[in-house]
Amino acid sequence: MNPHGNTAFARCTRRALLALAAAAPLLPAAALAQAGWPQKMLKLIVPFPAGGPTDVASRIVGQKLGERLKQTVLVENRPGASGSIAAAQVASSPADGYTLVMLATPTLLAPHLYKSAEYDTVKDFAPVATVYDLPIVIVVNPRLLPEVTDIKSLIAHAKAQKTPMNYTSSGAGSFGHLSMELLKQMASFEMQHVPYKGGPSAITDTIGGQVPVMYSDLVAALPHIQAGKLRAIAVGSPQRVAMLPEVKTIAEQGMQGYDAVSWGGLLAPRGTPAPVIERIAAEIKQILAEPDVQTRLLNAGAIAHFQSPADMARRVQQDYARWGQLIRDKRIGAQ
Repeated sequence: MNPHGNTAFARCTRRALLALAAAAPLLPAAALAQAGWPQKMLKLIVPFPAGGPTDVASRIVGQKLGERLKQTVLVENRPGASGSIAAAQVASSPADGYTLVMLATPTLLAPHLYKSAEYDTVKDFAPVATVYDLPIVIVVNPRLLPEVTDIKSLIAHAKAQKTPMNYTSSGAGSFGHLSMELLKQMASFEMQHVPYKGGPSAITDTIGGQVPVMYSDLVAALPHIQAGKLRAIAVGSPQRVAMLPEVKTIAEQGMQGYDAVSWGGLLAPRGTPAPVIERIAAEIKQILAEPDVQTRLLNAGAIAHFQSPADMARRVQQDYARWGQLIRDKRIGAQ
């Protein structure tokens, strides 16, 4: 046996081990994260106050996600400026999979509306999964507009006025505001937007007759529709909604291609390892398939809707571009 051969082998082995140790820091962060994630509590940031559909959806999903990951998911509300404050904080958080934000359409579009928004919705985040769709509905005061029962009669009534008829939404730059402006653009008619600071006060004044028409979140308007205080004449989504199955979509009523759906989904900071994102997305898909989750979301006015990271990325890009163009064309700003 050659003793020098054993020595040479030992030197070679040591060199190989040293080379592997040196290369370890260079291994993809995704591979390292996949092996041990999650090892601590996750934070899910909600960019709106407690009690709304985004908050309720976040708490439902957060609880279920924590159970599946065997880690606490802490839901934190950080409202302000259509969610742009919270989004900016999450965009600058470590890209380690432990901080997520529940994106909602107002937050998606905030950089178009607020000069102070310190993030780019498309470039600064990694899409994880869509969670819900939030239907929106055009309602009228049936006492003031007894003849307005659909989009055709609304447009005819608006065109017959000597001065533009008023309509309202939950605020300047709100999704209801943008959605009505899209309808006006497509159908070539005029109405004057009267912004309110929040949906409840806008609904109250629509019921009271101060404003005859509102483009509203369905969750806020539904009890008043069911009580006969408001009449629903159209929903903005491409398909009818189960909560108002008899109400036609705007597209069904002659506006082909009209599509206005508010929605929510999870974002992570850009650079979050792909295996972590894929793991969360897989869990969200399973969570949203559970009948009790679908029922709880529906009770909050939201419809469970899963989309993969790639599909959500396309949706973010498409909505950011098309609504941003409308905002520029109409010179819309937030309050």
